Amino acid sequence: MKRIILTMGLVLAFMAANAQSADDYIVKTKGVKKTTTTTTAVNVAEPEKKGNEPTDFVGKNFKYHSLCDWTPGMKFMVMPEKYDLIVKTFCDAGTGKEVSSMSLRHQIMVYQGHNVSSEGHARINFQCLGDGKMYYYEVPNGTFEDYCYSKTGVPTLAYLDDVDIARKTLVGKKLITKSTIYYVDTDYDSDGAQQVKVPINHEVTVRRVGVGTRNFPVKIIVEDEKGNEFFQNVALSKTNSGMRDDEFTNDYTRNAFYGSFSLFDDMMAVSGDINDYIGKIVHTKFVTGMITKGDGRERTVRVPKMTTFTIDLITQQNGGDYVTLSLTEMESRRQYFKDVIFNATGAVDETSSKKDEYFGYIFAMGEGVAKQTSQAARAAIRAGRVIAGMTEDEVQLAVGEPDRINNDGSGRYEWIYLRSKGKLLIVQFGRNRIVTAYKTAMDSQQKQATKKTTTKKNSSNNSWQNRPGTPLTNE
Repeated sequence: MKRIILTMGLVLAFMAANAQSADDYIVKTKGVKKTTTTTTAVNVAEPEKKGNEPTDFVGKNFKYHSLCDWTPGMKFMVMPEKYDLIVKTFCDAGTGKEVSSMSLRHQIMVYQGHNVSSEGHARINFQCLGDGKMYYYEVPNGTFEDYCYSKTGVPTLAYLDDVDIARKTLVGKKLITKSTIYYVDTDYDSDGAQQVKVPINHEVTVRRVGVGTRNFPVKIIVEDEKGNEFFQNVALSKTNSGMRDDEFTNDYTRNAFYGSFSLFDDMMAVSGDINDYIGKIVHTKFVTGMITKGDGRERTVRVPKMTTFTIDLITQQNGGDYVTLSLTEMESRRQYFKDVIFNATGAVDETSSKKDEYFGYIFAMGEGVAKQTSQAARAAIRAGRVIAGMTEDEVQLAVGEPDRINNDGSGRYEWIYLRSKGKLLIVQFGRNRIVTAYKTAMDSQQKQATKKTTTKKNSSNNSWQNRPGTPLTNE
């Protein structure tokens, strides 16, 4: 009897010492109601300090732990998926019986080492903070030493130390969106979420960090300047994620931290030499593509040569030499974004396939051609709209280069832009190359209305036809 009382006392002491509500890790976007509210303190794990540490944010703060290197006390949360409800993960150490993953959902499991059963099966042991009981995961085949080097790990378990460190380092920080797909919660008591589209290179602020999924354990909820909240589940250290580094491609690219976010501040500062370009005035030496936003939409536009910009921000991308320039066009004050490299690995000239990615090829220091732009035209360019009286360059800055050009032979001509759902934007120019009118129409109507002479953009008969035409991504 004394032994039983002593054992129960140890269990209660363990639970008290590690008192931490699973609710602390469940965070949702605004508007989703919570059934019950519990608030307790969270003990944040400190990143391990060792020599020769990586200098990037993820590598510096989130250390990968192979299953072979797990140490007692590491915390995980049970986050079962549909498959885990069929194939049970854990057994009750007291009874040896399998336990439903759903009954352990959102329970915090603390790693307690591994052993070999009397039957010779390798077991990975955990203590549940919720009920204080011991559970184990039985390795399917072979020894623990053989199994621990695989990517499989322990199913259902999301690594909580990543969540704790992310809370400490990210909440309140400004990030830049690097994907267009994020999510909003649709229900508090389930994992229901709705996909939303967000502009790339959009400034957001981290509001909350919680647990995501086993594969992508860190749920980062951010808010934009309009108060909209959305989230992304990402893998940081990738500890027990069940995925290799090379699997974070295609649809999973955004589930690596740098696939969805860049850090705005000095946690991921660019090198000193490149940083010196911030605040400098530059101009385009050639026509080049850039991303811009106007009228609530994001567009890829072709910016004319000799256009002058101020470099506002340089954000380094994950790995490699690429950085994202945030630029403001001097006349219209419209913001543009361009991914470039500063250090060319070889000769960059007109024949190079990457010439449009090299800063020194695209830009020159100082101002380009001074443009006499009206106040109305500047406002339209900022909004991504066309108005009467614009020049060709102003139209290109607002909506990019046309998809095709129609000429009736009188010196007047039209620029045609393909929009979504079969719609067209038709911009009409007079003989002086100034916009006289603009309208929208359905593509089928335009085909009937423009059966006159259609000229190719690359024809040498008229100067306005010499401009390269790259299809746009206008909505």
